[in-house]
Amino acid sequence: MLAAPASAQETFKLGIVTFLSGPAADSFGVPARNGAQFVIDQLNKGSVPSPYEKVGFGGMKIEPVIIDENGGATKQVQELRNLYQRDNVDVVLGYISSGDCLAVAPIAEELKKMLVLMDCGTPRIFEEAKYNYVFRTAAHATMDNVGLVRYMKAKNVKMDTLSAINQDYAWGQDSRADFVAAAQQLYPNVKVQTDLLPKFGAGQYGTEISALVGAGSDVVYSSLWGGDLQAFILQSAPRGLPKRSQLVFSAADHVLPPLGDKMPDGTILGARGAYGLMSQKSPLNDWLFKGYEAVNGVYPVQAAYRITQSILGLKAAVEKAMIKNGGKKPSTDELVAAMTGLEWPSPGGLIQMKLADGHQAIQPIAISRTKYNPDLKRVDLVDIQYFAAECVNPPPGVKSIDWIKGGMQGAKCN
Repeated sequence: MLAAPASAQETFKLGIVTFLSGPAADSFGVPARNGAQFVIDQLNKGSVPSPYEKVGFGGMKIEPVIIDENGGATKQVQELRNLYQRDNVDVVLGYISSGDCLAVAPIAEELKKMLVLMDCGTPRIFEEAKYNYVFRTAAHATMDNVGLVRYMKAKNVKMDTLSAINQDYAWGQDSRADFVAAAQQLYPNVKVQTDLLPKFGAGQYGTEISALVGAGSDVVYSSLWGGDLQAFILQSAPRGLPKRSQLVFSAADHVLPPLGDKMPDGTILGARGAYGLMSQKSPLNDWLFKGYEAVNGVYPVQAAYRITQSILGLKAAVEKAMIKNGGKKPSTDELVAAMTGLEWPSPGGLIQMKLADGHQAIQPIAISRTKYNPDLKRVDLVDIQYFAAECVNPPPGVKSIDWIKGGMQGAKCN
């Protein structure tokens, strides 16, 4: 007997995890929450442009359950179990911290429940483990760092000497390794000078800034983010660091609205994709940028883009599975099959699940420089350069660091 199609009264219960408190909330976690609320509201009204005009997920209204990512990996493991076993969500989607992603992925696999990681940049998620029920719908940190170095080379940025400051956990350590390795490929004579790894959430960087100013390197690289990045910039400007060295940040667009004219002009930065002020015009991007700005009073930055592309990808997978199963609400295994290797358009460009046997996404990226606009009272991003996904992401079956150290063979750059 054939099961009945999903009814209009049926809902899809979606667990969403992002920072709602702590130093990562203001510039990253809350924009992600706001992005999720905007997209889900629009999907439930059937107001999203093609190909997402169908209400909710395949006609089922989306019922979000949003929880705070703050509190550490041990707490997040328990919260993930609660979402699946107490709240009975159909899928959990979210996570910003690489440490949290590394902790929760094995739990979803153990429970045989679908988990969609929307951010968390460490390449180690799928390069050190294999999962059936876990997906990441955004590129990992290798893209950010290869993109930065390619940009610097294309713009003839001098880098005979390099110093770095990164948080001492998976994201910071892996970002630093990828950036230094990529720099050594395209700048073979570069010399690494000061190399700092303060703890996550340190907040005070007086000692580190003194060391960086003293080193006087051509370039100071950092993957700091959230409140840590804001604090570092605010504390380094009075000490003259931005005038002494070229600042290069891998994930900094999200601090531009709160910093305003405190952000040094000429800083080179990425946004972990072609997002926000670096996004390219399209009906989907116009919908997100203008709609989010109208609701929240500020334009969307990377976290809002990343959670939007995750939700749209899950919608595409749900509806692909429903076409195949006669319109029923899909089972977890049907959803997993539909998401594996999937491609879908997003406001930041095409998302392709090409790595890790179809469980890890690649996507295009943009890099630019900052310039304060006194008329608009905001930081503009200028001298933007776009890089194709296969120019800055490793090919399938090759570990990121091995690909970089091997000369980034097979990269397809325009």
